[in-house]
Amino acid sequence: MGTLENSVQLIGRPGFDPEVRTIANRKNVRFSLATKDYSYNENHELETTTSWHNIVAWGKIAEQAEKLIKKGKRIALEGRLRTRVYEKDGRKNYFTEIIMNEFVIIDRTSNDEQSADS
Repeated sequence: MGTLENSVQLIGRPGFDPEVRTIANRKNVRFSLATKDYSYNENHELETTTSWHNIVAWGKIAEQAEKLIKKGKRIALEGRLRTRVYEKDGRKNYFTEIIMNEFVIIDRTSNDEQSADS
């Protein structure tokens, strides 16, 4: 996986199969990825926190994601953060997503390909 200044690496499970669209003759997929964080509370009990991340991919990597990524299947991915700003009802809204550059299926069967990259 790459080492860019704007680089994110995550391991998690998609909340749903990638949604597939074609925009300007390029394939696009979107899905959410759940990651877990573990910490101890004041009673020294282990607590789990789940975070959801918006993932998007384009072109060849989107085609591979459409074929290989499935809801609940554990994956590792590398990408870059992008925050978009839009106005609604006179208020600025910020939407952060991860543009996926490559991924690896961690939970896989013998029929799965191991990885995909752009």
